[in-house]
Amino acid sequence: MGVLRESEYDDAPPRMGFFTDTSVCIGCKACEVACKEWNHVPEDGLSFSGMSYDNTRGLGADTWRHVAFIENRSETAPVDLGMPAVGLPGSGDVRPDLPPGGDLLDAEGKLQWLMASDVCKHCTHAACLDVCPTGSLFRTEFGSVVVQEDICNGCGYCIPACPYGVIDQRKDDGRAWKCTLCYDRLEVGMEPACAKACPTDSIQFGPLEELRERAQQRVDQLHEQGVDVARLYGHDPEDGVGGDGAFFLLLDEPEAYGLPPDPVVTTRDLPAMWRRAGLAALGLAAGVVAAAWGRKG
Repeated sequence: MGVLRESEYDDAPPRMGFFTDTSVCIGCKACEVACKEWNHVPEDGLSFSGMSYDNTRGLGADTWRHVAFIENRSETAPVDLGMPAVGLPGSGDVRPDLPPGGDLLDAEGKLQWLMASDVCKHCTHAACLDVCPTGSLFRTEFGSVVVQEDICNGCGYCIPACPYGVIDQRKDDGRAWKCTLCYDRLEVGMEPACAKACPTDSIQFGPLEELRERAQQRVDQLHEQGVDVARLYGHDPEDGVGGDGAFFLLLDEPEAYGLPPDPVVTTRDLPAMWRRAGLAALGLAAGVVAAAWGRKG
């Protein structure tokens, strides 16, 4: 299976990854722009999608970083991120251009914003690797999962295999595309373009173990400040995908961000299925042999 193993590379560097702290994301989309510019990702539409201020909708073949704008209208919204001070917890600002009780306002006339920059999770147990028939998908020495576009045959098997719905095919050529963790930059000691461009350090890049420690310290800090809803997502090596190479600090339930609450590697049952299929084949073969011997008798 597509499980990360320490012995895959000789003298491999520490596993690298992303920690995205959504509590300091300001929705500037600098990460989206930097990702597109460095990786030559095609533009995916310049008109508003009808979903708030978000003009990219979600991750896809032409959007490897996606900044979600989520209006939280819950009465128990965890953090007041009112405009125009978007992304600054506790700002308490009010939109003067919208009437009280408008679609984007809470009972006090304030917006409740959640913002988050999403990306491929580079799973420890990567189902996309399990199902790829050409070897186009591979695990790098940094622990990331990359698609080699010159080998991809466009079969699309990896798309339903991803528990996060990250991988997508381009309509013009049918091949699969997604975040590479800027593999070409990592090879020469540079950090990924999105992390480099982030003005608030919402996207942090580094050795995964160090990021996990830093993230827990940040959660503890927010809890001390009274933000009890702060939580980590994708950091736990004991979860259904063995932990993510890109994990998040969230200010609400994962579902609010469009993330599955309990992701599970979609190919987890493949070994058992193959074993059962093998036993069934052996049983069938034994039956054929027995029938043949019976006819001879």
